[in-house]
Amino acid sequence: MTHTELTVGDLIDLLSACDRSAPVRQAMNPFFPMAHRLAQVVQAVDETGRPVVYLAEGRDADTQLGHLPPEVAVELAWQPPVQTPPRRPRRTAGGK
Repeated sequence: MTHTELTVGDLIDLLSACDRSAPVRQAMNPFFPMAHRLAQVVQAVDETGRPVVYLAEGRDADTQLGHLPPEVAVELAWQPPVQTPPRRPRRTAGGK
């Protein structure tokens, strides 16, 4: 299976539509979605000699911010949309 990787150019294009003063977060682990602060951008070379850029979380204890907001997990298709269950009629004191 071939994966299409997001490039630095793609990331810049996507970020250019965002509020420049908004903090950057990283969404991690689709099975237990959490939000993390990003602290570093590191450029390196992969095993084939191609340049690769890594976005890394910080080392501080408060780097993991908690659960990812549900609407973000839904937008990422990590969770299905949750709908309110249908209401059932209330039972009366007589059990009917």
